[in-house]
Amino acid sequence: MHRNHRTVCPESVDGFHRNRWTEWIGISGRLRPEYAAEFITDNEIQALIDERKHVAADFRGRLVPKAKRGHSEADLDIKGYTGTEFRIIVRRANANPLDFSVILGYRVPVSNQVLRLRRYNGKSHQHTNPIEGQRFYDFHIHTATERYQRTGNREDVYAVATDRYDSLEAAVGCFIEDCNVVFPDEPQMGLFDSGGIR
Repeated sequence: MHRNHRTVCPESVDGFHRNRWTEWIGISGRLRPEYAAEFITDNEIQALIDERKHVAADFRGRLVPKAKRGHSEADLDIKGYTGTEFRIIVRRANANPLDFSVILGYRVPVSNQVLRLRRYNGKSHQHTNPIEGQRFYDFHIHTATERYQRTGNREDVYAVATDRYDSLEAAVGCFIEDCNVVFPDEPQMGLFDSGGIR
């Protein structure tokens, strides 16, 4: 049901690599709207979030945290029921246990692009929704939207405050429930014990 999203963006602009959407890792700044070929719609975004996703039994060996500047990060590529490719990213800061993210990424076909569909953030910074003019300092959940893509922002800028979780472990539980992720056993603990984020 998903369209074959392909980029027609120039390979480099102002020295930065540019893709269909702004890269979610390693790129600063915003994607210029004039370089976007098309936008993924809100209905397509919700369908991707709702698609049933299965995690293989050997996920613990593949979900290996990597030390980065000031935080640990692990990622896991999985497939949905229809064969759609997704990526789970879990990140936690070394110094602040409330500075974390649990991310569902969509791997765009015929591209190295990863579109962030959902991002469960901790309570470590003030967030602003620039279109709505809303500001808050709280745990919050980001969701990709068509309107933010069309205004040149990153796809998942929009977020809502939440009281559903107050820790990374609890955020993982919400992520699993909301994004229809099926683990072979003990899903939450699997992200933190052998091979997981600690």
